Amino acid sequence: MNWWNKYRNHISFWILGLSNNYSYVIMLSAAFDIIAENDRKPGVSGGGDDITADDYDDNNNNKNSTTFQCNSSSTGAVLIADILPCLIIKLLAPFVFTNTNFRVSLVVILSAMSFILTSISTNIYYSYIGIVCASLSSGLGETTYLSYTSKFDLRVISYWSSGTGASGLLGSLSYAFLTTIGLTPKTTLLVMLVIPVLMAFTFWCIITEPTVPHDDSIAEVISPLICDESTDGVDDCTDETIVLNPNNSGDKMTIWQMIVYIKSLLKYMLPLMFVYLFEYFINQGLFELVYFPGIWLTQKEQYRWYNVDYQIGVLISRSSISFLKIQKLYLLAILQLVNVLIVLTQLWTQFMPTIWIMLALVLFEGLLGGAAYVNTFYRIYSEVNQKYKSYALSITTLSDSIGITIAGFTALPVHDAICEHLKY
Repeated sequence: MNWWNKYRNHISFWILGLSNNYSYVIMLSAAFDIIAENDRKPGVSGGGDDITADDYDDNNNNKNSTTFQCNSSSTGAVLIADILPCLIIKLLAPFVFTNTNFRVSLVVILSAMSFILTSISTNIYYSYIGIVCASLSSGLGETTYLSYTSKFDLRVISYWSSGTGASGLLGSLSYAFLTTIGLTPKTTLLVMLVIPVLMAFTFWCIITEPTVPHDDSIAEVISPLICDESTDGVDDCTDETIVLNPNNSGDKMTIWQMIVYIKSLLKYMLPLMFVYLFEYFINQGLFELVYFPGIWLTQKEQYRWYNVDYQIGVLISRSSISFLKIQKLYLLAILQLVNVLIVLTQLWTQFMPTIWIMLALVLFEGLLGGAAYVNTFYRIYSEVNQKYKSYALSITTLSDSIGITIAGFTALPVHDAICEHLKY
């Protein structure tokens, strides 16, 4: 039991990372099926559980087919529905929601609703409502749990990140596996209801909040427009810096100070934003269009397994902080941009002779994305003063959401342009 008492919080954060991102991952893994089902021609079975994952895509159900099919809209449309609410809730949560138990309750309820609504829907609009619930759940959960890590030791960041990486792999793998063995997408989504139950049990029954001594020895220097009052009653201001003295327990950041403080976090936020912009532009704008005809996988199966491959890379890199720390975060963004250019070249020229090259590229893409995430939050935890750590961890979660949102909107016109190109 001594072992359990020592590691129960680390294990709890791994499970919370796993369960928090699960619904989000499942919705992205199901993106092709959600759109394709609603694109199916009249006369193919109407929307009940009797429809299999491939019934509405007869052309690509044949593994030897050389026919490529574009959906009427990009899976980027699902990405937008999956990320915009997430972005909004991350923006509001640090300023509006304060009670952790209330926030976690919302996360659990929204996660369960996402699986239920998407599974029972017979209309694309109801499906999108379920996707929005998943987005709200994931976004609120991420900002809540990352902020909550500031009460624990540094290692929980690694466990949380590893759990989120595992959610990507297990989520995409479980969806691909269950649909491959014959479960319908709708039934598969209902099976996933075990995840919000696991999250609730972990937070309220397993995790124990420790008393962590705060490091109040270092004053936090941030940029402009906030002044310390000097002993003679005259405000002491400079153009470049202002000091919030953490030794004064009465100091509490106002909303304006929170906004101004973001400037000091840009060195973490911008590289993470660009990594996720390029990463999700590939995942939701290009994955579904990279098709190798005449192999053992159909077009939809190739899309599903690209997601699994990508998530393997994410899991590996998000679990790597104990033996690999990256200081130059901008290099990860540059390498991810190179991946975008390679995939675009493949779509226009079809230069790759085998799907295995594409799978290697996708794995590398996942490694970069996971490394950017875990190293960004690890550095914030290590470098930011304890007094502001909770806020810094929370607000930085905006970075990946902003990048993903831009990627979703960019994917829509690019999808249409490439589909037109592939027709000829």
